[in-house]
Amino acid sequence: MSDNATPKGKSYRTIVLLLLTLIYAFNFIDRQIIGILSPFIQADLSLTNTQMGLLKGFLFAIFYTAIGIPIAWLADRYNRTNIVTLSLAVWSGFTALTGMASNFVQIAIARMGVGVGEAGGSPPSHSMISDLFPKEERSTALGIYALGIPLGQGFAYFFTGIARGNPDVKFDWQQLLITLGVSGILLAVLARLIIREPVRGIQDVQKKAAHTAAAKPPFFTALKTLLSIPSWWAMCFGITAASFVAYAAATWQIDYLLPFDFSAPEEARYGFKSMMFTLAALNLTAYALGTFLGGKITDRLAKRSIRYYGIVPAVTILICFPLLLAAYWAPSVSLHMVFVGLFLFFIGMYLGPSFAIAQTLAPINMRAMSTAIFFLVLNLIALGGGPTLVGVLADHFEPDHGKVVAIRYSLGLTGLAFFLSVGSFLYAAKRLPKDWDEAEARNHGGA
Repeated sequence: MSDNATPKGKSYRTIVLLLLTLIYAFNFIDRQIIGILSPFIQADLSLTNTQMGLLKGFLFAIFYTAIGIPIAWLADRYNRTNIVTLSLAVWSGFTALTGMASNFVQIAIARMGVGVGEAGGSPPSHSMISDLFPKEERSTALGIYALGIPLGQGFAYFFTGIARGNPDVKFDWQQLLITLGVSGILLAVLARLIIREPVRGIQDVQKKAAHTAAAKPPFFTALKTLLSIPSWWAMCFGITAASFVAYAAATWQIDYLLPFDFSAPEEARYGFKSMMFTLAALNLTAYALGTFLGGKITDRLAKRSIRYYGIVPAVTILICFPLLLAAYWAPSVSLHMVFVGLFLFFIGMYLGPSFAIAQTLAPINMRAMSTAIFFLVLNLIALGGGPTLVGVLADHFEPDHGKVVAIRYSLGLTGLAFFLSVGSFLYAAKRLPKDWDEAEARNHGGA
């Protein structure tokens, strides 16, 4: 594909990809910061484990998923740049409001608002990236976009370490959330000034035909086609089951580590600041590298067989289960960090291939909707269910075993969902060659 396929060539599409990745990083900073600040919020507002699980999971996810479909419908028809930047401003505003909450009801409403805003981030972003990069490079491009997850989580740990790790700095969790919210609003203004709307379908059909094919499609016909693709559903359930465990582990890790570290002799303690900076480094290196390589390796292997879009995620997720158990049964925080680093490397590798399949198999005019439905299933079950389930199980186990063991048992049981993920990805690998060929014929034939 020549440079003329995009408004300003390869340099422009790279800038847009990096900006969208930065926006996605803010998405995850604002999403994950509640889990990192969880012990402080729980103590200040006197919340139960179940209430914290609801804040981290269900209350955020229910509104994220509910609003995602109508926003994706708009993104498949109207200016996606406007939708992404406005959504960033909305969720950032509610992040700031989260920092002003003084009880469970107020913070719950603010978290719902963050979910509403973040629903407008990824579906139109995925759609724009698919119009900027050809399908042979799409897993790599979406793998780079998915770097927003480890970057967001890494910087969330880093900012928390700076704000809460120095006793001489009076910077509480409320001030941190307000600062992040204001920063996101400023980023929204910058992104709106730079990003322009790409031509829909330009990478899959001839330029002249792309305007015609993507302009006014029969929506319900395209939706029926999308939902009838077996490997699309298999990839969707694969990423959902894997994320069910990943979200649970990420949002409850600090609740586990702080009392676990405190129970050690004083000279052997890891310390909060060191903990935050280590987790920041692991997310920014191991998780980011795994996420990038997952897309890159899969694109390369897929030249031999399309089945690798399912095989690579299946193999890496299978490796994650023993690493999860090793991390949460490790006898020290230091050893926990070693296994977490390995876990983060492999857990990132399914993201790029999964997102690429959601885009490539979808009809051109359904790409934002494809990601939205992916995220509806993923976030309602994974983000809504994973952290919430651990909170409920922890409240059950804690009276008899204490908080550390309660979270350990809860995450161990939750980790069994990895096996459902592996099975789904392997089924996707079996069906992908046929569905890929049909999608290619449909997108070219539709023009």
